[in-house]
Amino acid sequence: MLSIIIPALNEEKYIKVCLNSIKKQAFDYEYEVIVADSDSKDKTVDIAKSFGCRITSGGLPAKGRNQGAKIAKGDVLFFMDADTILPDGFLEKSISEFKERNLDIAGFPLIPYKGNKFFKFGFNLFFNWFPAKFSGEALPYSISSILVKKEIHQEIGGFNESIKTSEDNFYGREGGKIGKFGLIKSSYILFSTRRFDRDGLFCTLFEQGRCETHIVLFGKITSKSFNYQFGNYKKKNKILKEIIAFIGFMLFWPLFALTVVVKVFLIKIKKQYVNLFASKN
Repeated sequence: MLSIIIPALNEEKYIKVCLNSIKKQAFDYEYEVIVADSDSKDKTVDIAKSFGCRITSGGLPAKGRNQGAKIAKGDVLFFMDADTILPDGFLEKSISEFKERNLDIAGFPLIPYKGNKFFKFGFNLFFNWFPAKFSGEALPYSISSILVKKEIHQEIGGFNESIKTSEDNFYGREGGKIGKFGLIKSSYILFSTRRFDRDGLFCTLFEQGRCETHIVLFGKITSKSFNYQFGNYKKKNKILKEIIAFIGFMLFWPLFALTVVVKVFLIKIKKQYVNLFASKN
């Protein structure tokens, strides 16, 4: 059985579309949908109930996902966000590939469901092509949506609720240490750009790069200097910050890319050394 787990807070504008995309899936496999609600003040819970979802208490995304996993009946868990959309055939393709490749945990390509060609090209370059090309199994990369065996989720202790942000990516790295990680190639997630709309393109990219660099070099993010706001997507006017972030972005991303490439190289060298040592014994 598959358990689909969605953390939510005041998502009435998005969750109906999300749940409808799940309902439309042609999928010959038993599944349930669990919404972990963080005390929403709008119609989020009512909408979820109208789709037959199970409801549990939530909190920040990490806690919500963990709460959902606690009551999940499935042996495979699929974590997704309330503002994402599944394209037709997503579940059938993803589960089939997950089984055929004998994966234990998997991330997905993200495709923004709005934006001009320039934005979509840049998004695909930094969030899909680069992670797949230079990290992959050596340095698991998982944002927003994750497919994982329940036993792996339990073995790593679920999502770390002390992490300020990028808990999903850290979760993928931890899962990849004890199970086989892979990026799904047969399908993708349609991803909301509302955070980019709120904070600005370059502010978001700079912050994302800062988060990923911290995880690659130092591990989980617990510093208060990384601020994440759950359920707050009101557009802000930050023209000056966007200009400054653009300059930082142009300087920072090449350094981040170099950091990742070096880290992956060292990981592969270490694995080769361990394998060579094991073969001699």
